[in-house]
Amino acid sequence: MSKRIFVTATNTNIGKTYTSKLLLEEFASRGLKVGAIKLIETGVEEFAPDAQALLACAQGLNAALKDIKVEDIVPITYKLPAAPYVASKNTALDLDKLNAAVKKLEAFCDVLIIEGAGGLYVPIDDEYMMIDMIKNFEATAVLVTHCALGCINDTLLSSKALEDKKIKYITVFNCRQSDKNFAEVSQPYFLNTQEKVLKVERDIDTICDVLYNL
Repeated sequence: MSKRIFVTATNTNIGKTYTSKLLLEEFASRGLKVGAIKLIETGVEEFAPDAQALLACAQGLNAALKDIKVEDIVPITYKLPAAPYVASKNTALDLDKLNAAVKKLEAFCDVLIIEGAGGLYVPIDDEYMMIDMIKNFEATAVLVTHCALGCINDTLLSSKALEDKKIKYITVFNCRQSDKNFAEVSQPYFLNTQEKVLKVERDIDTICDVLYNL
């Protein structure tokens, strides 16, 4: 089994795909064979943007993936841009399909980046939330959080959810140019309560070090 890393976030549009691509590039730069999968993508009509981005990135880094198609990268898609539960009209999750897709991809790689949809408690069907996929795939989680006002609350809620499920994880901050007040209004709390504040773009090498050893 490859090293499985599950990229999740405190909400949608936080930077999961951006973070996933940086992880792929950093691990590949270390001589490791990399692959990626987006388990479920909603809002897909003819084009799955997140899956296409992951496919292009992974194929550019791992020649063994040359015959992999976008359907292999995103096994389940829905048209409605909503939680899978809603977008699928509460169709039961085909977990066998996801398991088969993961196994197919990791045959070509040492590290497999698994990207979730939305946040941890996005409902998939009556039985599964997105957080349950991390346990199912025995993955280490990357919790991507934002740097805008409110990130303390959002980060702590998601961290507690992961800890309650006894999932190994690290928290990383995807700070954008508009997040000018992070150092003043939010970062002091994190600096006083954890060893480091890891920023996605600045600290991707350290993030990969920690993940590979968790």
